[in-house]
Amino acid sequence: MAINPSIITRDLDKISDQTGNLYESLHIISQRAKQISSTMKEELNNKLSEFASTVDNLEEVFENKEQIEISKFYERMPKPSTLAMEEFVEKKLYFRHPDVETQE
Repeated sequence: MAINPSIITRDLDKISDQTGNLYESLHIISQRAKQISSTMKEELNNKLSEFASTVDNLEEVFENKEQIEISKFYERMPKPSTLAMEEFVEKKLYFRHPDVETQE
């Protein structure tokens, strides 16, 4: 059984250090992953919309090599959750509590 090399064991203490709460950190990471996912989906849909066919006839539908290459490119990209975790660990994410007022 082969193990996926993209799986990385994370130190939970390092993840919870930025917020003081592991669950809050994971919530921030998941929200960022949703943002990344929706952006990637929009990009993919825009690129694939060029190849959209208005004909539903199976005889007229054919393989498009460019469309297949675009799809394969997006399949090989890292998952949004992985990207969000990297951003969080490298402290590239800005987050705040909207209900807590900051003193100026």
